[in-house]
Amino acid sequence: MQQDRSPGVARRVLDRIYAACTGLAALCLVSMLGVIVMQMIARWSAFTFPGATDYAGYLMAAASFLAFAGALNSGAHIRVGLVLTALGRHRFWGEFWCLAVGTAATGYLAWYAVRLVYWSKKLGDVSQGQDATPLWIVQMPVALGAILLAVAFADNLVTLILTGRDNIRDDVAAQSHAE
Repeated sequence: MQQDRSPGVARRVLDRIYAACTGLAALCLVSMLGVIVMQMIARWSAFTFPGATDYAGYLMAAASFLAFAGALNSGAHIRVGLVLTALGRHRFWGEFWCLAVGTAATGYLAWYAVRLVYWSKKLGDVSQGQDATPLWIVQMPVALGAILLAVAFADNLVTLILTGRDNIRDDVAAQSHAE
């Protein structure tokens, strides 16, 4: 009986979610550029743009967190490949330990990021700048990115346990040097 090697529905859905969030991260970076350009124009004219610096910071945080899960699976995060290679036949256990710790740490981060959004909304917390933006709005992309990163770590951990290999593609830097 031949095994089906096509990716399952869950795998395709998760990969699409990671890719969509990476696209949103890119959109945040482009928006940040727009905010910076508008801030420059405001400085050169009589136009005022209250909170421009804050908005650029919010967009940078959103871009970073939304890109984390996609970056993990594409191999863009720094990994200690030398140590894992040195483990030889015990590499599985090194990968298992790293993914288990990563899953626990990012799960903890996601839990508290969601709690931060909840309490900011409940307390009506606003930014201290002139714009007085409700902070729960700008904290939501960070919480979403933290949740997706925790899901990505758990996804890789479960895949490693079930198949003996995670979903992380080979190191991006090693691929570009090989070409």
